[in-house]
Amino acid sequence: MVKRRNLRICLAASAGGHLSQLLKLASSWDGYEIFSVTTAEVTRDELGKFGRVYVVGECNRECPGRVIKVLMRCIRVVFKERPDVVISTGAAAGCVLCFLGKILGAKVVWIDSITNVERISLSGRMVRRIADLFLVQWPDLASRYKRVEFIGTVI
Repeated sequence: MVKRRNLRICLAASAGGHLSQLLKLASSWDGYEIFSVTTAEVTRDELGKFGRVYVVGECNRECPGRVIKVLMRCIRVVFKERPDVVISTGAAAGCVLCFLGKILGAKVVWIDSITNVERISLSGRMVRRIADLFLVQWPDLASRYKRVEFIGTVI
């Protein structure tokens, strides 16, 4: 497989477990142009190894004002960077970036957390309909949802 060197990939994950799981896939984006979007400043150094880092802040459905702030920050990032692919493990900010990337024509890859054993995450349920590849880490989940794949424990 020949890698397209100019492919621009957005890595989107909330700080903490979402980011830890995403970083376990680091070898898969080696050689591509990377930028990262996360929710906490403390992750900047770790993500900086791969390329530019944008910190957009935390948000969730219980704080609509924060959601709007994060949305505005994400819009600025996506229009500036124009990713070809968005890869996300969640949560809310990752969900927002998937939708914004899709609007601009990016492919969307969602990897639902290994901790979601019984049900796909809320963000994942929203992104599933627009994802080009949606991976879960439990075979039972893949059999219960459309447009969801289980290819083994990814992270």
